[in-house]
Amino acid sequence: MGVQAETVKSPACSACTASCTSQLVRLGIGTTGWDYVIALAGNPNTGKSTLFNVLTGLRQHVGNWPGKTVVRAEGSFRFNGRNYKVVDLPGTYSLLSASSDEEVARDFVLFGRPDVTVVVADATRLERNLGLVLQVLEITDRAVVALNLMDEAARHGLRVDSRSLARDLGVPVVPMAARRGEGVADLLGSIEEVATGTYATRPRRVDLRDPVLESAVQTLAAEVDRAFPGLPNARWVALRLLEGDESIARAVREGTLGELTRNGPSLPDKLMALEGR
Repeated sequence: MGVQAETVKSPACSACTASCTSQLVRLGIGTTGWDYVIALAGNPNTGKSTLFNVLTGLRQHVGNWPGKTVVRAEGSFRFNGRNYKVVDLPGTYSLLSASSDEEVARDFVLFGRPDVTVVVADATRLERNLGLVLQVLEITDRAVVALNLMDEAARHGLRVDSRSLARDLGVPVVPMAARRGEGVADLLGSIEEVATGTYATRPRRVDLRDPVLESAVQTLAAEVDRAFPGLPNARWVALRLLEGDESIARAVREGTLGELTRNGPSLPDKLMALEGR
């Protein structure tokens, strides 16, 4: 199926900075022997675990995320001379952090900064799955949508225009049927293109439309960026603060948000300012 699964032995990609590596260590991810880190995200029952097994074969490891009872699955594969580590994130409907599973998935995409996040979507329930896709695209522009279960969609008389969807989302969309091995080679090619930067993604982002709200988001995002230099997506954090995400607000209050940025936590008065005190 186009994947050569083998023990990873090559050195880490030289383009990966030391700060990015330290963030992965904090999240419990090994930092040697890979060229790129791939995150697999998706709603439950989309075939995400099947795809993980197809990509990694027997090269898998299962454990828990640091400080969590949530299971973490890792694997590896080799493609076109490059070594890839795959982290199978917990199946979740949202990244809004209402549960430990959602928090783990959100934190890894935001702070772990995988080279590519593959969002596995069910072609038979596309509307339901696009919510998570759009949330991931708010956080990262390094994404690929694996449009899985296309065989089931065809069986139910459903047709999905993957090219139009890719154009609308601004990232590669790969139709596939993972359990039959269909589309796997195309997915690997898209992962490689995004990881190496040969595919320039232009992810669709939320248009707030309301100029007052947009101004508030920009102002708060600027404060977040000053408080936590190097944060991968200050705008997304600002949106979550405005929407009342308690886990993000707590991370700001306690300064733990800064522990996963390049330059560490900032001054306490900045934290107070972000809370509006």
